[in-house]
Order: sequence, then structure tokens, then C-alpha cells
Amino acid sequence: MIRYDPLWQTMKAKNISQYKLIKDYGVDKAQLHCLRKNMVVKTLILNTLCEILDCKIEDIIEYVPDEK
Repeated sequence: MIRYDPLWQTMKAKNISQYKLIKDYGVDKAQLHCLRKNMVVKTLILNTLCEILDCKIEDIIEYVPDEK
């Protein structure tokens, strides 16, 4: 399972709120909703977040094996 838990920690460390992502950087609210729910998101949004936060992909996404 792909999880976006590291994103929220990175945002906090960089002092960037969800509001700022929407208002200052034009990030779509629907994409943020998908990130909060660990749903499918476009790779374009992942790229954009890496640029905005000046971070690596592993700073916003993690892989957790599914329970069997």
C-alpha cells in the first residue's frame, strides 16, 4: 500500500500548510483529499509537491506491504 504520511511531516517541517498549497501554489483540493485518504494521485502532483517542498519523493510517500 502506498501511504502519504511522510508528506504531512515534511509539510510541517517546511512550514507549508494545505491552505498555502491551495492558495499560493494552485494545488487542487481534490488531489489533497486523495493524499489525505491514501488514494490514487497523479504523478504530476507528486512531482509538484517535490518541487514546492524542495524534497525527495521518499519525503512524501512510503510503501507499506499489505497485510495478508
